[in-house]
Amino acid sequence: MSDRLPGFATLAVHAGAQPDPTTGARATPIYQTTSFVFNDADHAASLFGLQAFGNIYTRIGNPTNAVLEERVAALEGGTAALAVASGHAAQVVVLQQLMQPGDEFIAARKLYGGSINQFTHAFKSFGWNVVWADPDDIASFERAVTPRTKAIFIESIANPAGSITDIEAISTVARKAGVPLIVDNTLASPYLIRPIDHGADIVVHSLTKFLGGHGNSLGGIIVDAGTFDWSAGGKYPMLSEPRPEYHGIRLQETFGNFAFAIACRVLGLRDLGPALSPFNAFMILTGIETLPLRMQKHCDNAKAVAEFLAGHPAVASVSYAGLPSDKYNQLARKYAPKGAGAVFTFSLKGGYDAGVSLVSKLQLFSHLANVGDTRSLVIHPASTTHSQLDDAAKIKSGAGPDVVRLSVGIEDKEDLIADLEQALGA
Repeated sequence: MSDRLPGFATLAVHAGAQPDPTTGARATPIYQTTSFVFNDADHAASLFGLQAFGNIYTRIGNPTNAVLEERVAALEGGTAALAVASGHAAQVVVLQQLMQPGDEFIAARKLYGGSINQFTHAFKSFGWNVVWADPDDIASFERAVTPRTKAIFIESIANPAGSITDIEAISTVARKAGVPLIVDNTLASPYLIRPIDHGADIVVHSLTKFLGGHGNSLGGIIVDAGTFDWSAGGKYPMLSEPRPEYHGIRLQETFGNFAFAIACRVLGLRDLGPALSPFNAFMILTGIETLPLRMQKHCDNAKAVAEFLAGHPAVASVSYAGLPSDKYNQLARKYAPKGAGAVFTFSLKGGYDAGVSLVSKLQLFSHLANVGDTRSLVIHPASTTHSQLDDAAKIKSGAGPDVVRLSVGIEDKEDLIADLEQALGA
């Protein structure tokens, strides 16, 4: 394989992994340990001083997690990655490296409801301020930039509506402002979209969703594109200035194009502590091996279900970028030609009450707060994931009172359509 770059499916199975050198085990072992023995005092000192790479303590790094990190970095086209306990933890660790109290970051208004809540409320206690922009109006991002802006945050495919974001256009705004573009690629996965190819500097995922794919393990990951100069302009002292806890090392100067991933590990994960369990890393690695197979089936099923719903008399509208009539179809063709994802919303003519009623009548779709499972899932966002928002904010985020969100699984599409038909008829 030395004369060619492996394909996506090959990387999904092999990237980062080798047979265990001690036992010959072909599957990546679960290194279920808290700590690792040092060779001697000098070895220990070099590890703690960032003068050598190796394992110290599972809160900071673990061999099972390292395989997961290398695999996702390879799939996304990044230079390095850091696995953490959840997608929310990934967002906290990323912004901790970029933000000081009083700083701002710009976020697309169409986001997962939990992210909206985290950005609006939880981050206030850190003194981090979010400024909202409309992903359908690129100029709104330009207008939101101030001298305090430290980052722009978007989703490649927005949750819950499944709308496609124009990554390249917003990347241009970020470049002009001299700030990194962070893209949450959870709903697309790198099988459908690789944001780094379109100008992203940092990619985050909830590994819990399509990458893990089986609804059994929480996890998050941060991927460093290696494209941003953290020393320019003095905006990011965590990366550009001497770190007193590491004898004055400047992370950008020392680690170059993977300095951000190192900062997230040795400053963020070390002190905030949201470590990923090695067992969860093992489960997610196993899920990633079938990612290309699953994602294609997810997308094919989702398109069939969306087409059925678009023709049903009880349905007011369907928001799925894979439909030719959808306003995001051209962006889907550009960014996600293999499929527009498996998460989308539709509106019911009966409004809020009809949405609540529908989820209770479905039998094959599971009513729960997750996406990206092999099983098909349903939720009424206005009464659950987005319930903390007022009605105006719900509508702006694509989760109005009449909206139902589906995460279409890999079952037989005919069975999914039959379940929706009986529930809508009832």
